[in-house]
Amino acid sequence: MSDSQTSTLHEKYKPSKLSLKPVQTNAAPSEESASPSSETAMKPAPVDGQSSWNYMTLAGAWMVQFCTFGYVNAFGVYQDFYTRQFLVNSSPSDISWIGSLQLFLMYAPGLFVGRAFDSGYFHHLEIGGAIVYIFCIFMLSLTHEQQYWQVFLAQAVGMGIGLGMAFLPSISVISHHFKAHRALAIGIVATGASAGGIVFPIMLNHLFQNPRMGFTGGVRVSGALIGVMLLGANALMRTNYAPSANKPKLTWPMFKTIAWNGAYLWSILGAFLTNLGMFIPFFYYQLYTIDKGISQSLASDCLTIMNAGSILGRLLPTALADRLGVYKIMIPSMLTSAAVLFGIFGVRDGPGAVVVAAFFGFSTGAYISLIPSLLAMMCKELSELGVRMGFAFTMVAVANLVGNPIAGELLGKSTHDDSSLTWWKALVFAGVCLCGGVVCMSTSSFLFFRSKNRPPSNQA
Repeated sequence: MSDSQTSTLHEKYKPSKLSLKPVQTNAAPSEESASPSSETAMKPAPVDGQSSWNYMTLAGAWMVQFCTFGYVNAFGVYQDFYTRQFLVNSSPSDISWIGSLQLFLMYAPGLFVGRAFDSGYFHHLEIGGAIVYIFCIFMLSLTHEQQYWQVFLAQAVGMGIGLGMAFLPSISVISHHFKAHRALAIGIVATGASAGGIVFPIMLNHLFQNPRMGFTGGVRVSGALIGVMLLGANALMRTNYAPSANKPKLTWPMFKTIAWNGAYLWSILGAFLTNLGMFIPFFYYQLYTIDKGISQSLASDCLTIMNAGSILGRLLPTALADRLGVYKIMIPSMLTSAAVLFGIFGVRDGPGAVVVAAFFGFSTGAYISLIPSLLAMMCKELSELGVRMGFAFTMVAVANLVGNPIAGELLGKSTHDDSSLTWWKALVFAGVCLCGGVVCMSTSSFLFFRSKNRPPSNQA
């Protein structure tokens, strides 16, 4: 072979530069591919039941809602017990501050908790919140009669902080696992709060009236149940999206870009006004029915019936919302809540009390379960979900804080004759707030569809 032929063969089979690069395989991804520059660059994880973790997370989130919001829904038992026995030297308004601050702290840290959730601290929040929450429940069992400050610190402040850490992430994580049926999935999770609102009032009323258990034993039994369920919940839940390694810090321009939207802000105002009046029946209805001469046993059951109605409200309307649109179901539900609340004026006997409780629970259940779906619908990408929900929940927290104490002040101070309580002022206040919420949410709907430059469709 000549030198020229040898040279030609050498040039022909000379390795190219591309062949010198290492081959990337699925078994050993490069560091660069494992750390995308943004969350949107990541391959989406399975959603809508394509993975068993979708349903396991759904079950775990349900358990968190049962133990957190479900226990808060039972505060009407505490309101009645404190007013008539345990804290008789305190006014209904003073006592309602305990439940209201608890509600406030459950929502108020939303912006910070949401940001931590977006940054990948889901399990840190859930586990830390569970520890604080359970510890303070057992501290509540050690409080003494007429010691308002002890109850306030344990139940309002301590339990409220634990609620604030655990509540929001358990709702937000569902949007990582479900998209096409997000409203229904969140509605199913929200039924956990209603189920807790059924179980805990029955449990607490029964145990508080049991001479062998009383207040101390009743609180401890509920705390033990919550501890077991939260342990199981944390073992079941997973997130589907890892945070970006170079996620920027939340700045005012970034926050303004995410949150400064007309439809979003009007929806927050609507939620604020609705929450300002919505929890008043949940706090005072048991006391109201007893004041109207209804038996103690049936009055205790009314709060349970209200939460039972809420289960259907969180399931049926949310299933329709995936088909018809969130606004189209939420606004009629809010309007129904306002109408039923004014119907409380007509309660004079047991059957009437039961009917009103069931319908109010149904309509408010639909509203509560659809709010997270509405906020998720407004997100351009999942990376801003925590911030949007967090800011909205922080604003709503203020309404949760002041609404029930305002109603308590309108009622006046309790005496041995509870007929001295001025119920009409508190009920009118609550009803007007709910009507204002309907107006604001309708405005939000109008602005949302106008921004889309199209008539309402099944997307909302």
